[in-house]
Amino acid sequence: MKKFLPLLFLFFISLSHAPVLAVETAPRISDREIIESLAELKEGQKALRQQVNDLKESTQQQINGLKESTQKQINDLKESTQKQINDLKDSTDKRFDAMDRRFDDLNSRFDDLRWMLGLFITIALVILGFVLRMQWQMHGRQTRMETTLETHKDELLFLKNLIEKLLPPKGVL
Repeated sequence: MKKFLPLLFLFFISLSHAPVLAVETAPRISDREIIESLAELKEGQKALRQQVNDLKESTQQQINGLKESTQKQINDLKESTQKQINDLKDSTDKRFDAMDRRFDDLNSRFDDLRWMLGLFITIALVILGFVLRMQWQMHGRQTRMETTLETHKDELLFLKNLIEKLLPPKGVL
């Protein structure tokens, strides 16, 4: 069996190189056939060039069309964005105007309140002045009345003492 393996190996190696040894001879081509083939190749090449040029032109037209449509979309988007910005600006301006009117209303109300508060304070001070004047006058009258009453009291006491002195004692009459 050991002798059979190397032989088998050599046999497989010789079979694997067999297709390499097979060479096919090409048929002879005439000059006329070569020229005709070259002419056909040139015509095919011209047709291919024409197709490539046509494809270039159509691709360029498509690119130009896409550029125009993209530019139009961009311009439309710019216009709509600008319109939205202007609308937003107008609405914020209106809101600020409304807020300014509200502040003006509040300022006028505060002015009215300040005027009324000043009026009430003035009236309160006038009333307080009258009350204080009346109290001062009443105090003056009271002190005069007290002094007169004090003098009357002294006079009455004097008269009482005088009457008691002039009257006979209790048991005498």
